[in-house]
Amino acid sequence: MELPRRQDQSQSERKGQKRKLEEEIGEITTAHSGDDARKAILVQVAEQVKLLDSSFSWSEADRHAAKRATHVLAELAKNEDVVNVIVEGGAVPALVKHLQAPPRSEVDRSSTKHCEHEVEKGSAFALGLLAVKPEHQQLIVDNGALSHLVDLLKRRTDSHVNRPLNSVIRRAADAITNLAHENSSIKTRVRIEGGIPPLVELLEFADTKVQRAAAGALRTLAFKNDENKNQIVECNALPTLILMLRSEDAAIHYEAVGVIGNLVHSSPNIKKEVLLAGALQPVIGLLSSCCFESQREAALLLGQFAATDSDCKVHIVQRGAVRPLIEMLQSSDVQLREMSAFALGRLAQDSHNQAGIVHNGGLKPLLNLLDSKNGSLQHNAAFTLYGLADNEDNVSDFIRNGGVQKLQDGEFIFQATKDCVTKTLKRLEEKIHGRVLSHLLYLMRVGERNVSKCVALAFAHLCSPEDLRTIFIDNNGLELLLGLLGSIKPKQQLDGATALYKLANKAMTLSPVDAAPPSPTPQVYLGEQYVNNPTLSDVTFLVEGKRFYAHRICLLASSDAFRAMFDGGYREKDARDIEIPNIRWEVFELMMRFIYTGSVDITLDIAQDLLRAADQYLLEGLKRLCEYSIAQDISLENVSNMYELSEAFHAMSLRQTCILFVLEQFEKLSARPGHSELIKDMLKEIRTYFTKALTMPNPHNLRL
Repeated sequence: MELPRRQDQSQSERKGQKRKLEEEIGEITTAHSGDDARKAILVQVAEQVKLLDSSFSWSEADRHAAKRATHVLAELAKNEDVVNVIVEGGAVPALVKHLQAPPRSEVDRSSTKHCEHEVEKGSAFALGLLAVKPEHQQLIVDNGALSHLVDLLKRRTDSHVNRPLNSVIRRAADAITNLAHENSSIKTRVRIEGGIPPLVELLEFADTKVQRAAAGALRTLAFKNDENKNQIVECNALPTLILMLRSEDAAIHYEAVGVIGNLVHSSPNIKKEVLLAGALQPVIGLLSSCCFESQREAALLLGQFAATDSDCKVHIVQRGAVRPLIEMLQSSDVQLREMSAFALGRLAQDSHNQAGIVHNGGLKPLLNLLDSKNGSLQHNAAFTLYGLADNEDNVSDFIRNGGVQKLQDGEFIFQATKDCVTKTLKRLEEKIHGRVLSHLLYLMRVGERNVSKCVALAFAHLCSPEDLRTIFIDNNGLELLLGLLGSIKPKQQLDGATALYKLANKAMTLSPVDAAPPSPTPQVYLGEQYVNNPTLSDVTFLVEGKRFYAHRICLLASSDAFRAMFDGGYREKDARDIEIPNIRWEVFELMMRFIYTGSVDITLDIAQDLLRAADQYLLEGLKRLCEYSIAQDISLENVSNMYELSEAFHAMSLRQTCILFVLEQFEKLSARPGHSELIKDMLKEIRTYFTKALTMPNPHNLRL
């Protein structure tokens, strides 16, 4: 009577042996360091290779020895630092040989197969670990591993609960995945060796681990390999993959959606087939999966679907994808946020979807993603916002949520993102008219304070120059900006200053960048030859003990001050010699030269004294020349003094330049002592400046 077949080992025995094996390997890798460790591992590898070379038979001892040797090499190969040593020790040919069962003799035919599938499984597992390093992939293939691995995929029994068989198939699929990873030639070689059809068949295998391994291999083989993609589809993989999308096993639907994603990538025809096969709804369903990986893949795939045509974009939204995608924008998983932003970016290229995404609350999380330090995530968010900005109905939402400030203040990593943001701002600017303008004006008048401020700031950057008076004078926008400038919060102050500077540029006023000296006032000048010339001179000025010969007719024509001096009741009226006690000779000489010629070269070292003299004698043209010269020297260090100078001598052009400089350099200036006092002093003048700028018929002629 035949005895019942006994299991090789109990579960506890197997666990004990595994622990013992791991302990032995641990001793090898930790007992030594540097060259000694490498030599110890090489010795161990050589022993296992020798065992494999000498145990290629069906004898029980040989099979157990081969099983143990493959397991030792696999355990060693789990440490990537040891992989090169294993390969150097000649393990690859020995492991490849044991991917197949040894030839059977007449004696073996009647005996029980020892360690059936176990040696092949160990070999496939070890080779898969060695293939993790790209430099070893081709060596393994050149030793003939692929054909054996494909043969292992084809092993079948009547019972699908044969665990050793299932394990060897799974390890073979995993090894193919690692060998083909980012290796185009090996991907093609797998197809040539006939590996794709059995992998597709394994998608329907009863063991879910085998299904998952087969899908993982197909996913790798399909990536950037059109011939492989086509064969996978021709083998009728799509129906099974779509069924797998609905699996409750997260690992199954994750691999399935990954395969489909790689199949449709850059393949419009396959994309159509996938959609016709009914993939859209189950993919959308995965957006609500508890598995982040599946959610990511589903979002990526929907983005690929959405790039197909407008109808597909609409269908994705109609089937309920928008809300879960928006929820994913706020996930703790960076890649999940990136993929959902990617999908929404493609959906946002349709006008109806643009309004729907904003209506469902997508705008705020997208704006928040602009603060990300992840360049890809930041770019996908910016691209989506670019799409949303195309719809007039979204403009007010953009602005009331501070979107314009977010776009302007963002620190963007990629140049492409910067370009995208610039285009978005331009797109918003083009829509500030008609009903959009009316709605924003309404919000600025009656909205909450924060909303009104956001609208005023946005208007300063985006509105048309023709609407400046309507917005900032008639609807009180200027006061909102001045309120920000006078705030105690540094960020609000900076926003207000930036907006006012932009507003000044829109009003086309003079600025430190484009300021220019005035042209001489049209009048008749005696000319250079009469400067300090006694010929026909009828008045002499005494300056620092020196005589300066002048001509009353020239002085009378130059300013009200000289007219009052010679035509009024002053003692200088009839005097032949007039003493000038408070002006240096160099300054007086330059002033008189301007009176005689209408022009003069002014250096910085004399400009302020000359300004004082020009103000005293009411020479407006000379004052403007002095102001222009002084303005060229305005800096963070002296702007406060320059502003005080402009007030002391009524130098309106210089005051204007100081105001614009402070607004332009506000952020740098705010770090300096006395900044707050300067702003307080300037507020009234800034209000006057902008009120005039925005109410004058021709802003080019603005003067304070």
